[in-house]
Amino acid sequence: MADAKPFAVPEGATGVLVLASGEVAWGRGFGAEGEVVGEVCFHTAMTGYQEIMTDPSFAGQIITFTFPHIGNVGANPDDVEADEPHALGMIVREDVTAPSNFRSVERLDAWMKRHARVGLAGIDTRALTRRIRSGGAPNGVIAHSASGKFDIPLLLEMARGWPGLEGMDLAIAVTTETHYGWGETREGGVWRLGFGYAGIGGGARPHVVAVDYGSKHNIFRNLVKAGAKVSVVPATASYEKIMALGPDGIFLSNGPGDPAATGEYAVPVIRKLLDTGKPLFGICLGHQLLGIAVGAETTKMFQGHRGANHPVKRLSDGAVEITSMNHGFAVDRDTLPEGVRETHVSLFDGSNCGIELTDRPAFSVQYHPEASPGPQDSFYLFERFVEMLR
Repeated sequence: MADAKPFAVPEGATGVLVLASGEVAWGRGFGAEGEVVGEVCFHTAMTGYQEIMTDPSFAGQIITFTFPHIGNVGANPDDVEADEPHALGMIVREDVTAPSNFRSVERLDAWMKRHARVGLAGIDTRALTRRIRSGGAPNGVIAHSASGKFDIPLLLEMARGWPGLEGMDLAIAVTTETHYGWGETREGGVWRLGFGYAGIGGGARPHVVAVDYGSKHNIFRNLVKAGAKVSVVPATASYEKIMALGPDGIFLSNGPGDPAATGEYAVPVIRKLLDTGKPLFGICLGHQLLGIAVGAETTKMFQGHRGANHPVKRLSDGAVEITSMNHGFAVDRDTLPEGVRETHVSLFDGSNCGIELTDRPAFSVQYHPEASPGPQDSFYLFERFVEMLR
């Protein structure tokens, strides 16, 4: 990567990455034309790029994929975690090729363009990943122009002017606007090859009210698979609204942004929910919000954890789960109060990955058990929660 000034557009360049530090990398744009500004992070998953792009937890972020062949299986309407992409854009090593997969219905670059997302290919993603590992996740801009014309000083100004994720509440921008019953307007069960998504089925089920801070669809499908009925409410739902639905238990979803900012309106509600004695389960941002609600603190991580290959140790028996992660903040274990037990730790850096309360039926994990990286190492968490409801 080169300094922003002086600069000359290399022949054939139709895309550029400009970091707030002044570094510039030229490449080939794809997807939508234009520019986006956000936090530049890297993701180590070898598969699931469509799920990653539609994960609301990636709002405000530009994803650098460390696996070089992104787009090789195309895109389809089943492999999404939300109704639209939430990641701002992607940076990849190789150009997007024609898909080679029987489930593909369109090319990834066409899917990106249709959803107004900017892509940048031809970047040395290994060098960029090392830059992020050593210097932390920087603010940056990626731009795509078929003409090859870019105003680098303006893009640099955009990168330097972006405030960053710390202190930013993004859950409010990605949450559902209304309450709905999961499966009432879409297939609610898990997906099977040759069958698609299953229906929920009949019979009495314990009722989970899920607070949507930026939820992934597959979380709700796994709750259904474990035996629950799911209702979804907005991140700003009041204690009274949640309890009026008659929940047997409460689920706190994943989501983007700074948990301390989201916690300003979410934490008071969570504290009241804990006082009911009803079982409560949180994932990712929900884990962090539960931590804050019981008196712990969260911190911004240097580079964050984003990938589908993160080993996590379960402290109760020493078992290791291969997990999927996507977070830039973490619960500070040194601030955990009395009555809160640490249950899981990252084997990469020792950071906290799970807690449970010793006096109330509530627990949470930092990782994503619904993403099936193990592939089923962590499904027991959904089963454990639903069993608590019975």
